[in-house]
Amino acid sequence: MLTHPTIDQLVKLGLAGMARAFTELQDNQSATALGHAEWLALLLDREATERSNRQLTARLRHARLRQRATIEDIDWRSPRGLDRTLMQRLIAGDWIDVPHNLIIEGPTGVGKSWLACALGNKACRDNRSVLYQRLPKLFAELALARGDGRHRKLMKRLGKVRLLILDDWGLEAFASEQRRDLLEIVEERYGRGSLLITSQIPVDRWHDIIGEPTIADAILDRIVHNAHHLKLKGDSLRRKLATPQPAA
Repeated sequence: MLTHPTIDQLVKLGLAGMARAFTELQDNQSATALGHAEWLALLLDREATERSNRQLTARLRHARLRQRATIEDIDWRSPRGLDRTLMQRLIAGDWIDVPHNLIIEGPTGVGKSWLACALGNKACRDNRSVLYQRLPKLFAELALARGDGRHRKLMKRLGKVRLLILDDWGLEAFASEQRRDLLEIVEERYGRGSLLITSQIPVDRWHDIIGEPTIADAILDRIVHNAHHLKLKGDSLRRKLATPQPAA
């Protein structure tokens, strides 16, 4: 008798998960044996689960991860120099809370971007905010934003997230405005949020790629000294996947 008014009230209060659970329990004959406290516990658990799932969906949407990668799918068998002990620490995510940075270095095709997205996915699942950006595209967006008045807003967005992923670092030398933007990003995030950087270029060559020595010193001082370093090696996984396999 109270089914519909109760459901309507739950929905009005924004408790859609509880409303759905209430309907399912009403239709479940075995639920008649449950006491009031058990009913309430089941309703609350359903509401909490649905809210958590909605929040995760929102975090993943905001993160804009380039690849649908998860840590459960990491291929430990490929000979690319994955340090399993370090990876387990990185997967736990405490380095994001400190905050520290992470540099994933290695030749093209060894899975740098994929691992970055997998760690970003795990951070989202652990209730941490994440944003993925390819650095060349980010520099282009910042240049446009400077012209149409969105620059400050975009820089603020880059500074707020707990983990900012900068993919494809150093594909070409940085221009003057790019150096200044990068310095502002790392300065804003220093001590407040973590950076995850992927690069084909060894760290000892970053200074030359950044350019202006004084700015390069300032940028690298805020990135490298508190960074975990994951060096990958081996042949391109893309090439392996694209190579036809011999018939059995």
